[in-house]
Amino acid sequence: MVHYFATVARGLEVLATQEIEELGGQNVRPGFCGVDFTGDRPLLYRVNLWARLPFRVLVTIATFPCATAQDLYDGIQGLDWSVYLTPNQTLAVNATGKTRQLNHSHFTALQVKNAIVDQQRHRVGDRSDVDTQDPDVRVNIHLYRDQATVSLDSSGSSLHRRGYRPAVGSAPLKESLAAALIALTGWQPDQAFCDPMCGSGTLPLEASLIALNHAPGLQRDRFGFETWPDFDRGCWAQLQQEATAAQKPALGGPIVGCDRDPDVIDQARANAERCGIETPLFYQQELAQVEAPAAAGVLLCNPPYGKRLGQGEDLAALYKLLGDVLKQQFKGWTAYVLSGNKDLARFIGLKSAQRWPIDNGTLPCQLMKYELY
Repeated sequence: MVHYFATVARGLEVLATQEIEELGGQNVRPGFCGVDFTGDRPLLYRVNLWARLPFRVLVTIATFPCATAQDLYDGIQGLDWSVYLTPNQTLAVNATGKTRQLNHSHFTALQVKNAIVDQQRHRVGDRSDVDTQDPDVRVNIHLYRDQATVSLDSSGSSLHRRGYRPAVGSAPLKESLAAALIALTGWQPDQAFCDPMCGSGTLPLEASLIALNHAPGLQRDRFGFETWPDFDRGCWAQLQQEATAAQKPALGGPIVGCDRDPDVIDQARANAERCGIETPLFYQQELAQVEAPAAAGVLLCNPPYGKRLGQGEDLAALYKLLGDVLKQQFKGWTAYVLSGNKDLARFIGLKSAQRWPIDNGTLPCQLMKYELY
């Protein structure tokens, strides 16, 4: 069994733990901004293909004591890099964490790179070139309490980039966070779903992918593990075929997204088309005119906080209007609002039944639940 670590946004560790357990992970436990688990190679491929919450899945290859630069160089040199990397493959190193003497991530990454290519030159007289943007093999080094953990990044680009969203609004929600918010609401695919301020459509699109059982990784061009020397092409092809066969033909309930801006609605429709799905239904509508698409369901939205969007708008009036629409048009529904501004959230004028702390990138936010009677 191999040890893996899936990185996630802070606050989503427990939710991601449940997801990885459902995908077959063993010895699964939440950590800081991630989830530890063990499994075989098919599990590694499956988590990359199916997991909706992680950013990356790291494969741990070594842990060793590391207080100084020499400790780091010697520890990296002590590994057989020919197993993971050939000289004709490109390389990149990402460094996180620090010790008292190793407190600069660029120097740490450089030391690791030097140790790897020095070993290659000594053994075969040739070395890997560095490609920081799109390497064949990305090495991750994490320093903590005079220990170094060496991992390979199996994902390549961040898993939140599903591959369907070239068109985004001004302050887009990451796809992985959108999926996490949907999971927190407890929404089920047979229920109606509505985002009355949908922007470029991330929340309704993620809900549609969940409802149709589309593996989020099917749209991606490439994963990091596909260029590794031990890549099992047959296993990967089988998992992709199984994922395609598992897709459902139709939604169990209506999924709707609307926005006042016709340009972002065009973006949302383009993203849905790229996603390969005819749903959700996107349409241009002023917030005051939005109506519930069913007698009951889940409403989820991410209105502007005044941090990146809306500084010049009367956001207090917008939040008050949102509260009025919830009370008047969505009786019988459960509403969830993500906001990074507590002062603005008060203008909704409803008492929240529950709140969850959520980080939207670097912005601390709250997801607020409202029962609408």
